[in-house]
Amino acid sequence: MPIQILNPDLVSKIAAGEVIERPASVVKELIENSLDASASQITVEVRGGGISLLRVTDNGSGIPAAEVDLAFQRHATSKISSAEDLEKISSLGFRGEALASIAAVSLIELFTQTTEEAAGTFLGLKGGEVIEKLGRGRSPGTTVTVRNLFYNVPARRKFLKSWATENSHISLVVGQYGLAFPEVRFTLYNEGKVSLRTPGNGSLRDAAVDVYGLEIAQELLEVGGEKEEVRPQVTGLIGTPQQARSNRSYMSFFLNRRWIRSPMLAYAVEEAYHGLLMTGKHPVAILNIYLEPSEVDVNVHPTKAEVRFRNEHVVFASVQKAVRAALVQKTPVPMIEIPASSHLKLSPLPNQGRLMTPSTGEDHVPASLGQLLTSHLPILRVLGQVSNCYIIAEGPEGVYLIDQHAAHERVLFEKIRTQRAKQQVEVQGLLEPFLLEATPQQQVILKSEIDNLLGYGFAVEPFGENSFLVRSVPAVLADAVKDSSQGLGETLKEIIDALSEGEKANWEERIEASLACHGAVKAGQVLSHEEMRELIRLLEKAAMPRTCPHGRPTMVHLSASQLEKEFGRR
Repeated sequence: MPIQILNPDLVSKIAAGEVIERPASVVKELIENSLDASASQITVEVRGGGISLLRVTDNGSGIPAAEVDLAFQRHATSKISSAEDLEKISSLGFRGEALASIAAVSLIELFTQTTEEAAGTFLGLKGGEVIEKLGRGRSPGTTVTVRNLFYNVPARRKFLKSWATENSHISLVVGQYGLAFPEVRFTLYNEGKVSLRTPGNGSLRDAAVDVYGLEIAQELLEVGGEKEEVRPQVTGLIGTPQQARSNRSYMSFFLNRRWIRSPMLAYAVEEAYHGLLMTGKHPVAILNIYLEPSEVDVNVHPTKAEVRFRNEHVVFASVQKAVRAALVQKTPVPMIEIPASSHLKLSPLPNQGRLMTPSTGEDHVPASLGQLLTSHLPILRVLGQVSNCYIIAEGPEGVYLIDQHAAHERVLFEKIRTQRAKQQVEVQGLLEPFLLEATPQQQVILKSEIDNLLGYGFAVEPFGENSFLVRSVPAVLADAVKDSSQGLGETLKEIIDALSEGEKANWEERIEASLACHGAVKAGQVLSHEEMRELIRLLEKAAMPRTCPHGRPTMVHLSASQLEKEFGRR
């Protein structure tokens, strides 16, 4: 086939394919236009998964009658005028392709009026060509109606999913912009019924209630505070470790209020939760990152969903620091919630209720809205041991059940980390070198990390083709192996196997967590009263006493007010 210039109709369909992937893409582009027009109310109507009908109505500034036709021309925009403007983009839209791309693959109607004009303008287009234009009266704002999406691009239309799937993508878009702009009231109608409505009162938490539900929203922790001049500035809400999800769909990032996808930001948040989440769990996060427009390039993706940071490491560090600070300062101790109609029965507690934050002690204040503790625990008095697994202790706010293994893990983890930082790790020399037979993968770890292992107290040297001599181990490990049925060899292999998982950057934290786990007292181990008191005393001094290094809670809390209710004292 010879080289040839493509005809304008084909060019417009190709361009539309880059911007309009599915009905949700149309909703996103139209919502961004409404927000750029300073709308305070935006209504989205959907029928047939957005294929039959999509309508977005706003109360924004509207489009002047003289500019309505021009708005549907490719690369027509009111938001930039020169190349220099690309270096300081503050609007959501700027490429001038949204309306033209939508019009190229649908039947579209525009009805708009500005506050300065006495009458509005109605414009009808088919396949990008104007077929009707007339004057009509309406209130200031804009309504864009899109019908029969992809009617002239059957290849794209056949790849769309079911109505339910397309509706879920649309709900996601509306919900995300409801979180990005909590001062704007968003309403989504699906097949004539309201499926989402945000209050538009400026409260991010209230918007989160409508997007994610009351149970999640009321437990979220605040990140940052009022916007400051310092950049990057990070604000928003994050979930407690107990709210972690099995996927990353509850992580939302907004750059200067632009909804973006960023694996880097997701990684920064998850790094902040390191040691607080169980493996395979991901945090809830709604974060706004404020940057100078010149510090970010938003013109790297047709749908503006991805961006490029000028100083990526600075943004990463700012997000990680802000999230970690919120977690350290505000993470609550999990509390057992007992249904009001039930009697207090300790044995089925794990199945009776969910873990919640401590109560304020006042009947009219829900436990989930109770006080958030600082990073340290109250002074606890040991009462005894249950099932040789849990320590019962009394504090000023009620009763605490402490997982002895998880608590000791946290204590040892922080001890090992401190000793390592000071290069003062306690070492136990072996009377006779231990011969360790290693698998090929274990051999790679041992040979490449001999120096690092030495820093933790492991004196290891090659001995033959697939064997190693171990001459010393960390003291915490030696004491545990001595009292355990598991041999030193199996313990060492488990630690080495743990190092082969995950990113190289997390190597130190993995070995510290693994050493703490193998060195800690085990579930089922009988502890004397003095041993329990000493463990609680050490836990009270820990920097992050509420979770073990793997993210499991070290304790749950039963408040004094709950006990009083269960026994009919109030």
